[in-house]
Amino acid sequence: MTSPVTASRRTLDPIDLAIAWDRLISITDEGAAALIRTSFSMLVREGFDLSVMIFDTRGRLIAQSRKCIPVFIGTAPVTMAHMLKRFPPQTLAPGDVVASNDPVIGTGHMFDLALMKPIFRGGRIVAYAMSITHLPDIGGMGFSAAATEIYHEGLRLPIWKLFAAGQRDETLIELIKLNVRVPEQVLGDIMASVSCLEVVDRQLGEFLSEAGLADVDQLAVSIIDQTEAAVRAALVAIPDGAYRNEVEVEAFGDIRRLVCRIDKRGSQAAIDFAGTGPCVGAGINVPLSYTRSMALYTLKCITAPRLPNNDGATVPIAISAPVGCLLNAVPPAPSAGRHVIGHFIPPLIFGALAEVVPDRVMAGSGLIDFITLQGRRPDGSGMATTFCAAGGFGALSDLDGQPTTPGSSNMGGMSAELFEPESGLVVERKSLRPDSGGAGAYRGGPGQEIVLRNDSGYPVSVFSMANRTQFPAQGFAGGQPGACREHLVNGATISPQGRHELAPGDRLTLREAGGAGFGNPQARPASKITDDLRRGYATPEGAARAYGPDWPRRGT
Repeated sequence: MTSPVTASRRTLDPIDLAIAWDRLISITDEGAAALIRTSFSMLVREGFDLSVMIFDTRGRLIAQSRKCIPVFIGTAPVTMAHMLKRFPPQTLAPGDVVASNDPVIGTGHMFDLALMKPIFRGGRIVAYAMSITHLPDIGGMGFSAAATEIYHEGLRLPIWKLFAAGQRDETLIELIKLNVRVPEQVLGDIMASVSCLEVVDRQLGEFLSEAGLADVDQLAVSIIDQTEAAVRAALVAIPDGAYRNEVEVEAFGDIRRLVCRIDKRGSQAAIDFAGTGPCVGAGINVPLSYTRSMALYTLKCITAPRLPNNDGATVPIAISAPVGCLLNAVPPAPSAGRHVIGHFIPPLIFGALAEVVPDRVMAGSGLIDFITLQGRRPDGSGMATTFCAAGGFGALSDLDGQPTTPGSSNMGGMSAELFEPESGLVVERKSLRPDSGGAGAYRGGPGQEIVLRNDSGYPVSVFSMANRTQFPAQGFAGGQPGACREHLVNGATISPQGRHELAPGDRLTLREAGGAGFGNPQARPASKITDDLRRGYATPEGAARAYGPDWPRRGT
């Protein structure tokens, strides 16, 4: 830093603050890069289902890696608060690493393991680092929504010290090893997460020395206050009132209604999900921590989308949901596939505010599609992995939706070159799904179509956790809905929520949902429709259906 920040200064110079703030984020990015490089599983290495964060000494989030999943914005501070309640600062020592995968206090399912490391300098805690990593397996039924109780879903680990003063708890490691299908990958990812926290510890210590800071607390006050002020200012610009929306979702053979009411007064907002249907007997129920995080993420997109993630964005916003409803599940309700329902929270909130802030919302997205595969590789070794595919992004009021971009998740795609040896399946085809994006003045993003062939020589169990199979993404201001999602085996449609068996040679086809359009389709210029045809986003027949047969004579 050209102008070192000194601990004695009460107010940080704006330039110094910007430099220091960016440095903290770059440190979390370095931690995330180390985790990605050293991880064993595809969902971390390719899908980037992870996050690395820095907290101040009070446990407030101040920096988060740019490679992250949006839901971790709101769940990580909840996890941190529970960890510090279980292990107050005076009980922590250098070399400690605290861990938990409890879905109630974490991200909503057991596959996400949170590790927290206190960072010491001069014998005192100066910050905390945290990583959250989606493990490839945690025992039980695996990553699926087929469970009827939380006890079916795997090992639910309480808050404990994975490392105590630098010594690893080998009993817990052995317990995990004996209860997962791919122990090498699971333990490899756990230790990669520990290593990434070491990177954050080292680099944060270097930064504090360079900046002349005793800890991160002074920076935390400025970062959180500035972010809170920006969110409050944006909320003030939204007209006061009560805004309501509801959507229907598919719920393992049933239909459930999600309801939200947003009460906006001055610089504060309260979101209540009263009226939402009850939990179901399948692992798609959503714990409140996940609901809260997705709601906070959506409001941040509306109010302060360009500000880095930290606790300041959450202060003016209150979230509530009735206990026992689909968006406030408590044990024994299962929740491994909580994203199936939870990813509807952003479009639910965007829909409530679409008329008052149309330039700040996004039409419905095709969302992400997860399938879990369990079986054997061609060499006979055990296999448990996850494959994800993307629907299309919803359109904005002035921008077309991106193709094959998973709204609400920020997940990376799976490369065929790495997936095939990992799973024993072959990616036979991966292409755009033309005409799947909803028409509009700005069209929704198309989804993709993927064909997987079972070349392992063994039966493979497929656990599907799809949404958007009955209720397509909805457009705004006259924009048209996107196409629904479909799963097929050997050309025959199967239930996209459940378990299926792939015999050797069988083909699984994933037809991903499209994003919805924004604005009247008749307002779309012919030049943009022509470009959609050239890019493979639409077919001539689809364009004629969506925009009318005379669209080529429309103005540019």
